[in-house]
Amino acid sequence: MVKIRKALFYEVEMIREQRVKAYEEHAQSIPEGHWDALKKAISSDADEQRDVELLVAELDGEVVGSVALFPAKSDAYKGLVDMLDYPEIRMLAVTPQARHKGVAEALIQECIRRTKVNGSQYIGLHTADFMKTAMRLYERMGFVRLPQFDFQPADDGIIVKAYRLSIE
Repeated sequence: MVKIRKALFYEVEMIREQRVKAYEEHAQSIPEGHWDALKKAISSDADEQRDVELLVAELDGEVVGSVALFPAKSDAYKGLVDMLDYPEIRMLAVTPQARHKGVAEALIQECIRRTKVNGSQYIGLHTADFMKTAMRLYERMGFVRLPQFDFQPADDGIIVKAYRLSIE
């Protein structure tokens, strides 16, 4: 069974390395400059901003995934997107060996639960077409597109697409 908990301070570097390894499969399918920007973003200290919740997923006592839940009105994308009025899921990552075991969905459900407890009506995220499995998961979970919050981080034609879920 997947257990979700807050990350411990000494796990942060390992989590960032795990993120890069989890996203590396995309390196071959996107331009090098985009991969460099993505790698820099997911290994940055953005997850240490005030009130960001860094969560991990454990399977059989081992950390196999993580996600950062950014609070509403935070600069989750370093100025690339307007500050949104709802929390944002970022840097969701699951180790390749733990995929297809419900880890990503459990992390997202915990973000939704925490957002609901805090009284927000929505939760958002951004993703790109090259992350096909992730997009299918988000759409299956009821996230809907919000193209007005899309952005292009690397000026290479790759659009980072905004999604939002209503959680009344």
